[in-house]
Amino acid sequence: MFNVEITGEFVAFFILAVILIGGVVLMISLEKVVHMVLSMAAVFVGLAGMYVLLEAEFVAFVQVLIYAGAVSVLMIFGIMMTKHGDHQKEPARPAHELLSAIGALCLFGLLFYAIRTTDLSSAGTTAFDPGNDQTMEIGKQLFTSYVIPFELVSILLTVAFIGAIAIAKKEEE
Repeated sequence: MFNVEITGEFVAFFILAVILIGGVVLMISLEKVVHMVLSMAAVFVGLAGMYVLLEAEFVAFVQVLIYAGAVSVLMIFGIMMTKHGDHQKEPARPAHELLSAIGALCLFGLLFYAIRTTDLSSAGTTAFDPGNDQTMEIGKQLFTSYVIPFELVSILLTVAFIGAIAIAKKEEE
């Protein structure tokens, strides 16, 4: 039925898929927030590995640098700077869980059907050659044509971070 050749790329894909799915399942099932952030960081690293398999090295690098590094550290800081009281666990709702499981299975079936019936060979050509490294071209565009938006985003993120610290300090006092 399936004619699949076992290659190193195929094995790497399934290892990364296990890391991604395991990290997501741990993210939603763990109770301690720090453990949730660590499992989310594992998901980000697994996603970066998927980008490497797709020959998008720059996007993989940015994924590790920004998401696995900066966002995870920022979330840890946010956890450390806020107060956490004793939270009561919500009562189990079996009907809600059953409906969620049925909805997830229906979504999986719909996506599986769509992927299996789609003819991917007739997809349009891309604007770049996937065999070449596009990092230099992205850097040129970022620092010539898009330098103003790039700097504005960095200023916005700095202001947001300072504002978060100010709000956390105000709650503390």
